[in-house]
Amino acid sequence: MTVTFAFDVYGTLINPHGITELIRKHVGDKAPQLSQLWREKQLEYSFRRGLMRLYRDFSVATENALDYASAVFETPLSEDAKAELLTAYRKLPAFDDTAPALNALHAQDSKMFAFSNGRLSDVNSLLENADVAKYLDGVISVDEIETFKPNPDVYAHFNKKTGSNPDTTWLVSSNPFDVIGARAVGWKAAWVQRTTTSKFDPWEIQPTKVISTLAELSGGVE
Repeated sequence: MTVTFAFDVYGTLINPHGITELIRKHVGDKAPQLSQLWREKQLEYSFRRGLMRLYRDFSVATENALDYASAVFETPLSEDAKAELLTAYRKLPAFDDTAPALNALHAQDSKMFAFSNGRLSDVNSLLENADVAKYLDGVISVDEIETFKPNPDVYAHFNKKTGSNPDTTWLVSSNPFDVIGARAVGWKAAWVQRTTTSKFDPWEIQPTKVISTLAELSGGVE
């Protein structure tokens, strides 16, 4: 049985807080908190747009969330500073375990795709910059159907584009909402619990597998 892996990007392969030191240059010691709120609002805005069916691509949610976080922490950003941060966001670093894990799975001839809320161009840029695109069979972006995870249509779109079956598709994600969305449509899912303080949502749906690093995938997921 051939397994198809759908790797979430932001928070799973790529570290969304990887430019905290650059943020610090503009806002000082509030940088970690601002980075956290930026990410939280980015996701919230994508959820809102998905529910309202008022689609704008993920880069809009990213920019709007940065504006919000800056306002909350009373750290106004000049246009140049804002542009610098948004440009850097398209070059976020991969987590340390990303390349070794993808390389190991690639050597096992696994089918692997990046699967993201991000624009195709942004995700391609991220993966190329992190030097991990070479391990993947392609990138599937929600931008093609103009809605966001965890809408069931997004997961169906992945299966259609990759020619995979729901019952042999494994999502790998650090985002509980994504794991729940995938499990709800019949996928299996590995939740990447990157820190012990990360908690899974109290839901009637649970991950198929819980891992702390991507390296644990090389032992198999059957």
